[in-house]
Amino acid sequence: MTSAKRMQRAFGVGLAWIAATGFAGVAVASGAPTLKAERTSFSIPSQPLADALMALGRQADVQILASSKAIAGRRSTGTSGRLKVEAALDHLLQGTGLDYEVIGSRTVVVHQREFTPATSYESPLRGTKPNVPIVSVLDTVRVSGLVLGDWGFLADGTRGATRTDAELADLPQSVSIVTRDLMDSRQAFEVADVVRHVAGVDYVDGFGGPPLFRIRGFTTGNGLTDGMPNGVARIEDLPPLIAIERVEVLKGPETILGESSVDNNFGGSVNIVMKRPQAEPVRELTFSTGQGDGSRLGVDLAGPLDERGRLTYRWVAAGNRAERTAQGYRGQRSAYFAPSIGWQDDTTRWLFGLEYVDNRVPVADHTVLLGQSLASASPFDRLLGNPDDHARFRTRRAFYMVEQALGDDWSLRSRGQYVSQRSSGQAWAFSDTQHFGLSEAQASSYRYSDAFSTLQNELAASFEQGLLVHDVLLGVDYARTHTGNGNQPSTLVTGAAVNADLQADESLPFASAKNTVAVQTRPLGGSWSSQLGLFAQDQLSIGESWHVLATVRHATYELTGAAMPALRQSRWIPRLGVVYQPRPGVSLYASSNTGFQADALLGEDGRPLPPSVSHQLELGSKVGLFDQRARLTLAWYRIRLDHSISQVAPEAPHFAVPGPGQTNTGVEIEFDGRVLPGLDVSASYAGARIRNHDGSAPYGAPRHQWNTWASYRFQRPALQSWGVAGGVFGRSSTSGRTEDGGYFRMPSQLSAEANLSWYADPWTLTLGVKNLFGGTLYAINAESSFVPVRQGRLVLFNGTFHF
Repeated sequence: MTSAKRMQRAFGVGLAWIAATGFAGVAVASGAPTLKAERTSFSIPSQPLADALMALGRQADVQILASSKAIAGRRSTGTSGRLKVEAALDHLLQGTGLDYEVIGSRTVVVHQREFTPATSYESPLRGTKPNVPIVSVLDTVRVSGLVLGDWGFLADGTRGATRTDAELADLPQSVSIVTRDLMDSRQAFEVADVVRHVAGVDYVDGFGGPPLFRIRGFTTGNGLTDGMPNGVARIEDLPPLIAIERVEVLKGPETILGESSVDNNFGGSVNIVMKRPQAEPVRELTFSTGQGDGSRLGVDLAGPLDERGRLTYRWVAAGNRAERTAQGYRGQRSAYFAPSIGWQDDTTRWLFGLEYVDNRVPVADHTVLLGQSLASASPFDRLLGNPDDHARFRTRRAFYMVEQALGDDWSLRSRGQYVSQRSSGQAWAFSDTQHFGLSEAQASSYRYSDAFSTLQNELAASFEQGLLVHDVLLGVDYARTHTGNGNQPSTLVTGAAVNADLQADESLPFASAKNTVAVQTRPLGGSWSSQLGLFAQDQLSIGESWHVLATVRHATYELTGAAMPALRQSRWIPRLGVVYQPRPGVSLYASSNTGFQADALLGEDGRPLPPSVSHQLELGSKVGLFDQRARLTLAWYRIRLDHSISQVAPEAPHFAVPGPGQTNTGVEIEFDGRVLPGLDVSASYAGARIRNHDGSAPYGAPRHQWNTWASYRFQRPALQSWGVAGGVFGRSSTSGRTEDGGYFRMPSQLSAEANLSWYADPWTLTLGVKNLFGGTLYAINAESSFVPVRQGRLVLFNGTFHF
């Protein structure tokens, strides 16, 4: 049944009547009770008032009593930011004609504004009659349960997985959500800082180019922004976390949603949910400083532009500058700017925004092997290449979102974006490493220019048929991507190879020196790709215990280019999942999902390679714990792919051949939520196995990874301004790859972090240490000529000022 009707039924079978004398007794005994005085971080979107009150109760840890008749049919504009509980309640009830009464330190009664407790009344006929309490008898209920919002480390809902607001407990899919509170607790500044700790996710460093995320053994493709697929991978040009509301990791093939890039994203996708304009004022200044990361400064402003709070804005800006990495690469810097404006009334919502990103990223600190093991690696304190080796990413994005109600049951939604990207870089790469320390060094520089656009239009409806409740979505979307500069392939320039002494202190010359020559290579794909999809989905609820998600998409892909014949592929892509809830708070689910994507690489015959098809089977359970303030998720999956990562011949004409295919299986366990007052915990474990169909061994694929993070805000009055947090991340050993096709062992890893926070309105200050024990940490990926290293203990200090 719909969210509003669920609330109506819940209110009808809620707590017993509050007796008039009992209410009066509570009021007298408590004197003038007040709610807790400290500020709480709220994130409550516009929604029915019943849902909004539930969200506030969860996020503030208070009990809210209300009459079902009083709040039925009313809506709230929502609220967000760090506020006192009374202020948040005032915002939620604004314009509803309702008021509230505090009857305990954690209990509130919401009532009609005319309601006034009294100990006597005056009759015009008989005068005053003392001690007759006049209290409106409330058909009350404790407002608690699942809502689409974040509460501490726990998230209850998502829109990214189905394009509709859906409770995670009702979804037959594993979805991991990094909330705003978890980001802040970890002292995270970039998406990579938090996504790498999600079960089943690996962070893969890039050499002279962007790094990648890998989910369930597959690279994530291009990802999504606000549910809209990116035509080109957004990793190093992702916005800073000050501009992000939450990060959603969707597990399994996401071709259903249109995320069908040519980067073998069959394991899942990362959806970035941006902050939006809001009526609740936000005035936030953030800053940080730390070894290796330099200095950061950001500002987040939001609020109304009219008296009624319908026209709103958001303005986010941030910058970062660091002089050098630990190894000596120079010039880490970034600039970010994102203004947006929105409008909302009872039937219409629209949003328009711009985004600009400029990131300059030095080459990752790394060593190279001089033999067949890490013991032969070049010294870490020797700078490899040139201090100016780097990659730069510049992105401009314009986007809109519109939603229009069409009566009581139907609504029309439209979203779109246009993104242009420019990337460039220069670096020295090494090969043919020798035991005596000499290597062949190759200079290269590149420049790419890409653009893509996305358009999504949907009709959504919710209606009942007896015991059946349907949430239906019908949609059509279109995406077009242009890669390369004009009609020419992107520029790649290489320099003549030189012999480099990897044990010397001297750095190599500038990588884009005048002795470089252009390399003429055969284009590996078309300059244009288009995707058209027809989409139908039904989220079906059968009574209170069964939920079915059935989706089908007809996807059409077209690849065109001057150096290749046009390729057009179409396929029906189904998804089916079932959830059974034997009792409230417990979900058992099973799902089947298909992935499909065309391949833009050209084979030996000059034609594009055949498309790849995958199939995922997933079984799991989701259990609410600690009075539904925490959730335990267990998932088992198997993904079978017919053609894995395509392989490109190293010599001209550089044709490609399909990969051998692979089968990935694994188990994931995640726990998020509040276990005690003030204590939030996030923990995960992933056990995975990759089997290549040609019998070759996988590399950069640990069998076990685990993560634990806990944050505690002291509860004693004398210490309530202080909080501590810390955690441990570890993984088992894995393999790196040598140039001759062999393997070398990468050791298991264990790293710890801890921080101390001070909360003093309007300040929040945090001092933290990463890699607490100062061990040498290796990235998940390694080849003999590129072994990324994270070296040493890092101290970070950051703060937030609300003005």
